[in-house]
Amino acid sequence: MSRKVKPRLARGLRDLLPDELIPRQRMIDTIRRVYELYGFSPISTPAIEYRDVLFGSEAGEEAAGSIFHVHGPDDEELGLRFDLTVPLARVVAQYRDLGRPFRRYQVADVWRADKPGRGRFREFMQVDMDSVGAVSEVADTEIMAAMCDTLDGLDVGEYRVRYSSRGILNSLLRFAGIDEERGPDVFRVLDKLEKIGFDKVRKELTTGYVDESGDPISGVGVGDDQVDRIARFLEVRSDERQSVLDQLSDLFAGVEGADEEIDALARIHRHLAALGYGDDKVVVDLSIARGLAYYTGPVFEAGLVEAPQYGSVFSGGRYDGLVERFLGEKVPATGASIGVDRLLAALVDLGRVDERRSTAQVLVTVMDKSLMDDYLELAFELRRAGVPTDLYVGKPGGVGRQLKYADRSGVPIALLFGGNEKEAGVVTLKDLDLGRLKSQEIEERSEWIEERPGQVEVPRGELVAQVREMIRRQERPAGDGAP
Repeated sequence: MSRKVKPRLARGLRDLLPDELIPRQRMIDTIRRVYELYGFSPISTPAIEYRDVLFGSEAGEEAAGSIFHVHGPDDEELGLRFDLTVPLARVVAQYRDLGRPFRRYQVADVWRADKPGRGRFREFMQVDMDSVGAVSEVADTEIMAAMCDTLDGLDVGEYRVRYSSRGILNSLLRFAGIDEERGPDVFRVLDKLEKIGFDKVRKELTTGYVDESGDPISGVGVGDDQVDRIARFLEVRSDERQSVLDQLSDLFAGVEGADEEIDALARIHRHLAALGYGDDKVVVDLSIARGLAYYTGPVFEAGLVEAPQYGSVFSGGRYDGLVERFLGEKVPATGASIGVDRLLAALVDLGRVDERRSTAQVLVTVMDKSLMDDYLELAFELRRAGVPTDLYVGKPGGVGRQLKYADRSGVPIALLFGGNEKEAGVVTLKDLDLGRLKSQEIEERSEWIEERPGQVEVPRGELVAQVREMIRRQERPAGDGAP
C-alpha cells in the first residue's frame, strides 16, 4: 500500500464548499447583470502569462514582488496573473480588430504572494469591467456609477465610493517638493494609509521601521518637512465633494498644473450629481492613491461602512499608459475590479448572506420504496418547471432522517407523498423555514402535532403552482438572504 498523504492546503489558499460557493455564485450573477446593463461584454484569458508581460515597470514594484512563478515543461519564463488588467492590455494589443472603445468584463481567479490575512487570500476572484479607448472623464463617471449600482444590487448595506486622481497626487509631489521619480514609492506608501495609519506612513516615507512581525520596512527617504506638507494635503476632507474641491483649490493655489487636475475631478462631480449619485454614496477622498504604478488619472475605491476592517472591496482607476508597453502608443483606458471573496467574507461577518449548502428549493422525500416511480415523476415535473429539486437517494430511513438532511442542506421545502396521498390524489408540502420559526413559538408537543406548522396538503395537479407560490413567499431581500 502506498504511503498515506495528509490532506492539506498551501498557506493562503482555501477550498470553497457549497455554503460558500452558492452565495458567491449568486453574487457573481448579480455583478454580471449590472455590468451587462452598462454594455460590457465578457472575455476570458489564461491564468498563466509570460513573465515579461506581467512584470514591467508600469506594473509597479509591489505587484512584481507578489507574482507566483510557474515552471513549465519548455523552460519558458511564466507566471500566474496578479490581476486581470495587465492581461487585458495584452489582449487589446494582440487583437487589433477589436474596435474601440472596447468595453469588456471578466470573471476569473488571480494570484498574489501577499501575506494572508482576514478576508485576504493568495488566490482570489476578481470581476473586472474596463473601457479601453475611452478618452473622456465620462467613462470614469460611468465606472463609478456602475460600482454604485453593483453594490446596491448586492444589497451590501451602507457603502462609500471614494475617488481622487493620480494627477492630483502628481500636483502633491510639486506642492511638497518631492522629485517626480519618487512618486511611485510615495503613492505606494500612501495607499497603505487606511490599513496602517499615518504614524507608520510617516515612518515609511522617511526612515522606515520594523513591523509587529519583526520584518524591516524600508523608508522612502522623504524629508520631515515634505511629509508635513503631505499631512496638510491629507487633512483636506469633507462629506461634501464640492467642499473638498474648494479646499484643495486653496491649498494648491499657485501649484503648476493643479487647476487642470482639480477641474477634472469637478467635472466628474457634476456628472455624478446629474445622475443622482450624491455625497451620501460618492465622495472625494484625496488619500486614495492605489498601489499599482500603472494608474494615470482618476482612481477610485469602495468600502463598506459597517465593515471598515475589510478595506477596499471594489477599486480601480484610469491607466492610459498600460497598453503602450505592447503597442508603443498610449491607449486611454479606465476600469474597476470587485474583490468577490473579500466582499463575501465581509457580508458573512455582517450576517447578510444565506449560507445554504444546496441549490435545491424542494426535497422530494422517499416514504415508500414501492412508489419510487412516483417520486421520480414528482421530482422531474418540478425540475422541468424550472424548480431546483433534490430527490432523496441517501441511506434508507424514516421521514425524520430525510427532513434533517433537508435542514442541514438548507432546502426550504419538503414534499411528502405516501400511499394515502396517492390514493387521495394529493401531495403534502412542508415549509421548513416557516416550521423552524413556528417551533420557537409552540411549547406543547400536542399543539405542534395538531397545528403542523408550515405544512399544507394540495391537489396533485396543483403541485407546481403551489411550490412556486411558497418560493415566492419565502423570497427575502438580498441583504437577508443570498446577495
